[in-house]
Amino acid sequence: MNKYRTHYCGDIRKKNIGEEVRLAGWISQIRNLGSLVFITLRDETGIVQLISEEIDKYKDLTRESTITITGKVRSRAEGMVNPNMKTGEVEVLITTLELLGPALSVLPFEINHSTDALEDTRLKYRYLDLRNPINHEKILFRTEVIDFIRKTMKEMHFTEIQTPIITASSPEGARDFIIPSRKYKGKFYALPQAPQIFKQLLMCSGFDKYFQIAPCFRDEDPRSDRLYGEFYQLDFEMSFATDEDVYAVGEKFYYDVFTKFGNKKVDKPPFIRIPYREAMLKYGSDKPDLRNPLVIEDLTDILSKSSFEPFKSLEIRGIKVSNIDKSNSWYKNLEEYLKSVGASGLSYIKVNEDMSFKSSIDKFLDDEIRNELIEKCHLTASSVLFILADKKNKVNKLAGNLRNKLGEEIDLIDKTRFAFCIINDFPMYEYNEETDTWDFGHNPFSMPQGGLETLTEENIENVLAYQYDFVCNGYEIASGAVRNHDIRIMEKAFELAGYTKEDVESKFRSLYTAFQYGAPPHAGMAPGIDRILMLLKDEENIREIVAFPLASNGADAMMGCPNEVFEKQLRETHIKIRD
Repeated sequence: MNKYRTHYCGDIRKKNIGEEVRLAGWISQIRNLGSLVFITLRDETGIVQLISEEIDKYKDLTRESTITITGKVRSRAEGMVNPNMKTGEVEVLITTLELLGPALSVLPFEINHSTDALEDTRLKYRYLDLRNPINHEKILFRTEVIDFIRKTMKEMHFTEIQTPIITASSPEGARDFIIPSRKYKGKFYALPQAPQIFKQLLMCSGFDKYFQIAPCFRDEDPRSDRLYGEFYQLDFEMSFATDEDVYAVGEKFYYDVFTKFGNKKVDKPPFIRIPYREAMLKYGSDKPDLRNPLVIEDLTDILSKSSFEPFKSLEIRGIKVSNIDKSNSWYKNLEEYLKSVGASGLSYIKVNEDMSFKSSIDKFLDDEIRNELIEKCHLTASSVLFILADKKNKVNKLAGNLRNKLGEEIDLIDKTRFAFCIINDFPMYEYNEETDTWDFGHNPFSMPQGGLETLTEENIENVLAYQYDFVCNGYEIASGAVRNHDIRIMEKAFELAGYTKEDVESKFRSLYTAFQYGAPPHAGMAPGIDRILMLLKDEENIREIVAFPLASNGADAMMGCPNEVFEKQLRETHIKIRD
C-alpha cells in the first residue's frame, strides 16, 4: 500500500461506498457549519468532499495545505448530491488526518480564479497558478500532444536523436545567448538558436530521417505569440529529399495533430501553396490568415492615371468590402488606426445604388478609371473600396494591416476553422537600407533555386530560395528549406551577403568540412510546438501553455533572474563587469 493514498481523489465513486480509503492532496476549500466541517480535497484527478464532526481538531487547517487522510466512503445525504462533480454522489468520513505541508493563511490570489490576477503575480507564484485546474490541464494537454507528435514521427520512420545544447555561436539571424569558457580565456560557447547545423551534419552522417523535440534559444524580444529566451520546436530533416517530400510530411503531421486535438474544422491536405510575392500582394503578409475572405488588389496602373497628384508616384492598393454600413466616426477611427501603424492616410469610395461613386477622390477620376475599378475589384452597389498609397516597401504591409483590421471590425473571420497554407519561393536575399547591403532574407543555409548558375547570372533581388513556411490562422507555425549541400554554391551564396570564403570556413567549419566528404541533398523544417499548442487551446498569449515561462520583460520573478553571480564565478570565466 502506498504510504499516502490508496485511491486518487477524482476516482472515488458509488462503487467505493463502504470502503476505507486513504487519500492525499491539497485542501481546496474548508467550510465549518458549527456541527460539521467539510473539506474539499484536490489532486490532479479531481476533487472529493471530506466530512468530520471533530471541528476543533481541524480548526487550524488552511487552504492549499497538503494532507493525507483515511476514511470511509459513504453516500451523500439526500438533497446534497452535486451533479457537477464526478465524485458528487459520495463523500468520505474522516477517520485520521495528517498534515503534510502547511500553507500560509493568506494566498497571493484565489487558486480557482488565478487567471484574474496580474500576469506578473501569476508568474511569480506560478506553482500556485498551475494548481488552478484550468491551467494545470494545459500542461497535461501539452504532454499529451507531444507524446502524439513523437508517435506520429516514428510511424513515418523518423529516428529521434538529441543534439547538443552547448555549441558554437553562428550568425543565424537572431541574437545568441553566449556562455563564457572557463578553460579557454576569451572564448565563448553559445546556446543553439536551433539544431540547424547539427541536423545537417546528421544527414551527412548517413541518418535517413531525423527528428527531435528541440529546445531553441534566442535573445529576441517577446510578443504575444513568441516566448522570450527559449521555445520548443519539432525539428526534422530528411536525406535525398525535395521540398515536396517535406510538404507531404508537414501536411500529414499538421492534419493529424489538429484533427485529433483541435475543436474546429481543419483544412484537408494538400494545403494551398502561395508564393511569397503573391502572398505579400494579395494579403499584405507572408503569414496570411485565410479565414479572412478579403483580398488586396494592386490598383497602381489604374489610379496612377488619375489627376490626383500623390497617386502618380506611389504604389496603390485597394480592398473591396461588400454590403457595409458604418458611421462616419467608424471610418475616421479606421483611418486613425492606419496612421498609428505608419500610413499617411486612407481613402475610400462608397458605391451608390446607381453605381456612382461617393468619395473625396472621385473628382480626380474619369469614367474610364471608374469602370476599370468596378471591373477589377468587382464593385457592386453598397460596397466600399478602401485605398492606400505609399512607397513600394511599405504599402503591402499597410494594406495587410488594413485587411486584418477590416476582418476583425466587420466580423468576417471564420473562427470555426483552422486554415492552413504553405508560403514558398521566398527571396534568397533582402535589401538592408541601413547598411546598403544585401542580407539573407530567410535561412542562410537554403539552396537557391537554379543553383550556382542563378547566383552568378541573375540579379540578386530576383534570386529565389527553396524556402517555405507553414501558416495557420495568421501565424507562422513552421519554417523550413531545402538545404545547400554544395560547397561552391554555399561559398557564392554567402559571398553575395558579404561573407568571404574564409568567413564561411571559420564560422561554419563543421558544415564546410563535412560537405567535402559526400553530402546528400537534404531538406526539412521545424514546426513550432508552442504556437501549435497556443492555436489548439485558442489562447492569445503563448505563455499560457508553458509551465514556467519568462515574463514579457524577459525576467523571472519566481527564480529571481537574471541575477548577479559571485565574483569567483566571474574570475573563473575571465569576465570583469564595468561600472
